[in-house]
Amino acid sequence: MAIETSTKPAEEDKKPGKSQTAAEDDEPVVRFSPEEEAELLAQSNETKAAANALFASSDFEDAITKYDEAVAACPNYLDFELAVLRSNIAACHLKLSQWKDAITAATTSLEGLERLETEESLRADEAAKARAVEEEVEEEIVSSGAEAAAPAPPSEDLEEQKREKRRQDILRIRAKALMRRARARSEAGGWSNLSGAEEDYKLLSKMTNLAPADARIVRAQLAVLPPRVKEAQEKETAEMWGKLKELGNGMLKPFGLSTENFQMVKDEKTGGYSMNFNQGGK
Repeated sequence: MAIETSTKPAEEDKKPGKSQTAAEDDEPVVRFSPEEEAELLAQSNETKAAANALFASSDFEDAITKYDEAVAACPNYLDFELAVLRSNIAACHLKLSQWKDAITAATTSLEGLERLETEESLRADEAAKARAVEEEVEEEIVSSGAEAAAPAPPSEDLEEQKREKRRQDILRIRAKALMRRARARSEAGGWSNLSGAEEDYKLLSKMTNLAPADARIVRAQLAVLPPRVKEAQEKETAEMWGKLKELGNGMLKPFGLSTENFQMVKDEKTGGYSMNFNQGGK
């Protein structure tokens, strides 16, 4: 399992984002000056490097502590940097078989990346509109043919390269966080977690940037998960009806009735249930 060591997408413009964990939901977003931000980010990266070393030496508990320190040092609006740290924390929890914590960390990472993807899409749209306006008001055009044949200005090419680099960075960390959450959900078990794992692997199956080994895992999991999901669903449904039956008998007993007077009929097409009343209780 590889730990992410990169620090940020190429020259990303930073915007305030939401807090990274439930404990930080009330933490205000404080914008720092470029100098202060650079200093805090350097401190966070230094701590992250120490955490990476602890992970490499299989000291996963201490690695989590160090990653948490790196999160605390990082400005809370730097979604990409925080997403990397959260994904690495998820990797530590996986090594410790702490499935619930791994799910939480990976989900927080993915939420930050989702905000970034939205921001990047908006930036791309704004850039496209700006280019369209510039072309529309351009007055010194030799001819429409010459304009079409002219190469894009170097500055435009550079900006597009930066945007593409950011997109690829986001996709790379998103794939890692999804793989880690899917694994944790699959290991945790239960109808909800297994369904979530299947959804994650379906998303991963559509991504083109997976390593061959990860792609094989995705295909294998999509083959074995559906029957596991169905089995868990049936088990939890049966347990639920058992508890409801016990509760219902307690409530119906004063009226001389029991749940045996009510027959649950499953619709095999929809998986839903309907109720029939049987006065004889047979």
